[in-house]
Amino acid sequence: METQSKKRILAVDALRGFAVMGIILLHNIEHFNYYSFPEAPSPFMKSLDTSLWNFLFFSFSGKAYAIFALLFGFTFYLQSHSAAKRGEDFKNRYMWRLLLLLGFGFINSLFFPGEILVLYAILGFILVPVRHWTNRSLLVLAIILMLQPLDWIKVFMGLSDPSYAPEQMIYSLGDVYPQLGGDSFWEMIKANFVAGQLASLNWAWCYGRVFQTCSLFILGMLLGRLGYFRFATDDEQKRSARFWIRMLCVSLPLAVVLYYFKELVFACVDQKLVLESLKTILNSWYNLFFMFSMVAAFLLLYWVNEGRIQRILAPYGQMSLTDYITQSVIGSFLYYGYGLELHKVCGTTYSLLIGICFLILQVIFAHWWFRHFKRGPLETVWHKLTWLGSGR
Repeated sequence: METQSKKRILAVDALRGFAVMGIILLHNIEHFNYYSFPEAPSPFMKSLDTSLWNFLFFSFSGKAYAIFALLFGFTFYLQSHSAAKRGEDFKNRYMWRLLLLLGFGFINSLFFPGEILVLYAILGFILVPVRHWTNRSLLVLAIILMLQPLDWIKVFMGLSDPSYAPEQMIYSLGDVYPQLGGDSFWEMIKANFVAGQLASLNWAWCYGRVFQTCSLFILGMLLGRLGYFRFATDDEQKRSARFWIRMLCVSLPLAVVLYYFKELVFACVDQKLVLESLKTILNSWYNLFFMFSMVAAFLLLYWVNEGRIQRILAPYGQMSLTDYITQSVIGSFLYYGYGLELHKVCGTTYSLLIGICFLILQVIFAHWWFRHFKRGPLETVWHKLTWLGSGR
């Protein structure tokens, strides 16, 4: 019989799989950040494309990555906690693990100019100095970071001097569009590796993703420490369920209020710097509460029905690194100029159908893989290199 501990792991893996699912669907309709689309063949298809685009962005944009970041912090807690029980300090292994992740990110950036692994590898170091902080201190730091302090400074500067409007995006994805649409594979990967990666990091800095990601890393570690992803016993399950029920009751109304409040605020501001900064601040908060609503609903449903539905995503979530990089490699071939150039013929609807097929194939592969192996392909490489020289 499956143990309660195993169920806990499967619930988190399924949640991670759900996040990766949202990411792959968004990446497909965006043509992996190559925003080139054909003219809709009819008014009906144009309306359908628009409706699907809006629905997917409403459901997953800023939320899927947030779940991914939250679970990144939780994974750090699990690994460091396991090492502590063995009498080891995971700090050095973890920093080496981040450098390995940076290498995976560089590989991924060759194919996809919007990749996040490089950002995660850099920002993941924040967990090292704060790993022994008290719960209260961690919560305070996470709140400060989520408040987007840099953008509040920009708001005050913009209000004090309405003419102040510095250029924030020094690097743009538009810089790599000629290579994404061109027929040279080598020119594409060279442009992605330099201009594409710089544009991705520049965007993350300018639009609050740096502070938000650090905050979510810390919150994920804190939730792991407090045991809110744990239900190995009936008491733990009841305690966790009570927390996520309260979280749902708080976060969902706040997400609804912020959805309308932010649009009202945006309509009242016309100073460019102030408007962009307020969008970063309020969208970060909105995505945070929406994300926590999704996490709470997902976990509560999983525990109520013992994962009969969501469990199908657990193997997929267990090989999230493999999933993510595979998406980039295959997605670039499908949509970019050096490959099949589907950006010329696929609007949102057809791109979504391709993404769903891609997702199904990845899920099937994950189920097959874990019948024969303990870890995903790239996860195995990452694990072996992480514990190099340790005999594990």
